This record gives sequence, structure tokens and C-alpha cells, in this order.
Amino acid sequence: MGVIQKKEKEWAGIPPLELKRVIDQVSRDKGINKEVLISTLVEAIGSAAKKKLGLKKEIEVNYNDELGEIEVFEFKEVVEKVKDPNTQVSLEEGKKLDPECEVGDSLGMKMETSSFGRIAAQSAKQVIIQRMKDVERDIVFDDFKDRKGEVINGIVQRFDKGAAIINLGRTEAVLPTTEQIPTETYKQGDRIRAYVLEVKKISKGPQVILSRTHPQFLAALFEMEVPEISQKVVRIINVVREPGSRSKIAVTSEAKDVDPVGACVGMKGNRVQYVVQELKGEKIDIISWNPDPAKFICNALAPAEVIRVIIDEVNRSMEVVVPDDQLSLAIGKRGQNVRLASRLTGWKIDVKSESKYTKSMRDGYQSLLQISGVGEATADSLYKAGYKSAREVAESNIDELIQISGITPKKAEKLLEAATEFLKITQPKEPSADNEEIDEDNTTAGEENEGIMPDEDEGRDK
Repeated sequence: MGVIQKKEKEWAGIPPLELKRVIDQVSRDKGINKEVLISTLVEAIGSAAKKKLGLKKEIEVNYNDELGEIEVFEFKEVVEKVKDPNTQVSLEEGKKLDPECEVGDSLGMKMETSSFGRIAAQSAKQVIIQRMKDVERDIVFDDFKDRKGEVINGIVQRFDKGAAIINLGRTEAVLPTTEQIPTETYKQGDRIRAYVLEVKKISKGPQVILSRTHPQFLAALFEMEVPEISQKVVRIINVVREPGSRSKIAVTSEAKDVDPVGACVGMKGNRVQYVVQELKGEKIDIISWNPDPAKFICNALAPAEVIRVIIDEVNRSMEVVVPDDQLSLAIGKRGQNVRLASRLTGWKIDVKSESKYTKSMRDGYQSLLQISGVGEATADSLYKAGYKSAREVAESNIDELIQISGITPKKAEKLLEAATEFLKITQPKEPSADNEEIDEDNTTAGEENEGIMPDEDEGRDK
């Protein structure tokens, strides 16, 4: 194979060696790999050459790093008699270009890229621009794909159907309406801090989804402000939020001499105030986590004082009794405090006033005495064993009842029959859910948990 080299004119107005400097500069400025940029140029010139010369032509494009120029070669087969001038060259003509060529050789003839014309050059330019955009998008995606979960700063650039478009410098991000704090308003030019919720790769380039409502945004803000958290001395167990209104964050300490709540509050409350200001006044309750669910729930309902906690392990629920004058405090405005406490702890919480609880206990004990054949001694035994009402006895079974001292299988059978009959007489029909009234003396909360929670074995001390 022979290759004829001719002196090539300037390519696209860029002199030899100058192209090399341009490639190096673009590579540095755009952060694009030099090899990717060169392959893009080669592909673009190849496309332009085929448009100018036709698809039948055998074209090869190379970049000569030493000369700093793009070289285009047209290859033709050396033959005795030319039948197709587009793909063949006679041996006589071939000898003039390369004395050593023979029939059957593929002879490469260097072309002048300036001969491709304006349309071909424009086509090459479009290919280069598009490829550079694609490469830039890939670079931006690679930069952001591992930043999920970080807090990032940006500037509000514009709005699109309620969503705020945030300028992050190298790319734009979206703060959807669903991820905006309801009490906040934004305007063009505002500086904003948000949590990187998701990074998608779409046809238009990387799409960064931001959030200011996610519980982890609050956790990340505390981690930035509290050195003990970033140093793993204080650990965040769970975070729940009603964005713009109130949040609860449960923390624990890995060191006995470090108060986790105090570390998060900071001297004169400066650390928590920084987070409150960032969230535009959202109230934040910092809770000390406890492996004992009952103690943890008491902490979560603070500042309300808890008198008694009755645990139902099977249904993962707790009945919490508070003083009458603190019932509203424990429940919170529109049930917010008990609702957040339930989500924070992962337990269904039934808050009752002390007087309501006392009355229900008294009524429950009286219902035991009204079961046929039950006297004070049996009622006391049932009550001490955890049966607080006739309904609980009726819902029990013989195997459970015979565990109580003094109750034989025969007596247990009679107790079940008598308790069931008593309920039929006193409570013939269960009220439907539609007819239930809101009880002002107690409130139940039990929503799904969210955020960070310890493993079940870690969160419960058995």
C-alpha cells in the first residue's frame, strides 16, 4: 500500500500546529478528554468528506499529532483498466503517485480538507458541537451521580410550571413544587440550599432533582453544623418532618460523656438556631433516643409529662396517660405532636388524660364484677393478670385463663361463656367507623414511619 503525501492547506482556517493548541485549550476549558475531542474532530471531518465526495468513496481520516492537523485520505484500488473512477485508479496513474504500487494495491491519496466546501464544513461544525455537548453532559452526570444525599447551593434562575430551576454552575437542577416547603416563596436570583434527591440521565442531559422537604435535608444540615455528628460521636437515629411547621429528630451518643441533645442544641442554642433559620422558622424538637420503647416515646412526647405507659407488643401500640392539664400539650395542635412522635418511634400511640384513664380502669373493673359468677377475689386476680375489662376476658381463651392462680379449665370455660353473654347484653352492636365521634380526652396516632430507624433488635431492649 502506498500513501502519497502532499502539502495540505490550512484546515478550516486553523494553521497546522495551531489546531493542536486549540484542542489542548478546549480540553482544559471544557474538561473534555483530549482523545475524545480528537475522535470527534475525525468523525466530523469524515462525515463532511462523505457528504462532499459521496458514499461510494473509501475515505479514511486521521489526526497527525506531530503536525497538529487532520489528514484525509481517499483510497482507490490499483487496476490494469479503470471501470469505476470513483473507486479505481490505473496502474499507470498509480505509478506516478507511488512508483512501488502494484495491481491490487489500495492507494491512499491525501486530500485537501479545504476542498470540501462550505456546506460540508458546516456539517462538520454541527457534528463537533453536538458531540461536545454530549461529552459535556456525560461529564456533568458523572460529577453529580455520586452526590445524591448531599446538600448543594444554587441560584434560582427561573420557574417552570411552579418548579424552580436552580443554576448549579455547570448544570441546572429542578426543585419541584412537591419538594418545596409550603411556607416558602422564591424569586429569581435567590440563593438557595437544597438536598440532592435524585440524579437522572435523560436525553437533554443530566437532571438533578432537589428537595427542601426531605427528612434527610434536616439531618444533613445538622451534620454540617454539629461536629459531633460528622465525627460519628453523635448519631442521628430518625428524622420526621411536617415541612415548614415542625420536625422531630432523635439522636444518641456513642460516648458516655457527650450529651447528644446538648451537642445538637449548641451553646445558647446557636447550632439548632442555624438550622431553624435555614428552614425559615420550622420548629425542631431534638429527642434523646432510648432503646426502651416506652422511655423513647416519653421523650418523643416532650415537653408533656407522661404518667403511665401501657405497652401492647403484639399490635406495636402504646397507651400513654398524661395529666389532664397537659393533654393538649401532648397531642399538639391538630394532633401534630403525637402524630410526629408516632412516626419518630414507629409505634401507634394512644394518648389519654389521667381522669379518662382512671374512669376507664374503674369502669373496666366494674365490668369484671358484673360477669356472672365473678366475685371480688376473682375480679382482683383477673385485674392483676392484665384483664382490665369483661371484653378482654371474652376475647381471651381457656389456655390463657388457666395460667391465672385459682382458675381451673372448667372455671375458665364458664368465665368465657359468662363474659361473652355479658357483652351481648351490654354491648349488642359495635359502633361503625362512620359514626365514631372524636374523643377530646384521648387521641391516637399511628402513621407509617419514615427516615432513619435502627434495626428492630437495636431499637428494643429485651
